[in-house]
Amino acid sequence: MHDSRLPAWAIERGRYLNSFSAIVPERTALVVIDMQTAFLAPGAVFGNPHGMDIIPAVNLLAIAMRAAGCPILWTRQSVSDDPPLAMTPWQYDRADPYVQAAMEALTPGHPAHGLHPAMAVETGDVVLDKYRYSAFACPAGQLEAQLRERGIEMLVIAGTLTNVCCESTARDAYMRGYKVIAALDAMAAVTDEEHNAALLNLRLNFADVRESTSIINML
Repeated sequence: MHDSRLPAWAIERGRYLNSFSAIVPERTALVVIDMQTAFLAPGAVFGNPHGMDIIPAVNLLAIAMRAAGCPILWTRQSVSDDPPLAMTPWQYDRADPYVQAAMEALTPGHPAHGLHPAMAVETGDVVLDKYRYSAFACPAGQLEAQLRERGIEMLVIAGTLTNVCCESTARDAYMRGYKVIAALDAMAAVTDEEHNAALLNLRLNFADVRESTSIINML
């Protein structure tokens, strides 16, 4: 489990931009980033014990927010060879065996591409494939379309990796006018240092940062 730390000065400075005392369920969505077998399972290409550690907190959020009437959206990091979804060759060099294995694991249809079987996904939840770090880069603006259709104004973000896809999604959400809450104990990176660096940046500039129990108490 991460040793999550946010300095008091960052919390104090960040509260002027992003501090929220309540959640309106019908205007709030939980966006769970990339809780896939490829990123979690021991022995998987990106297998990360910190990712396994956050499964209970992510599920707790999903169950509580779903019960309160919030839509739950899950993303899956995906790879395609077809433009415009494909990454440029210098970014994904198939000549590197590790890159090739990673691309295969994140290709739709591969067993590791799916959401980890321990995740509390229910019928009625939305599952979206994304081909860039930010969930707002889902093809044809699928994420934003889902949010706008439901009149969503606030996002709670959880998942992995804290400093990559979670942070990228939070930044894009903030710049699109959404209120953002990052669930610090329901996000994971590879190391404590990366996780805490992302939390610091999020709290200063882009999001309120709270523990999952605090978020649930706001419902």
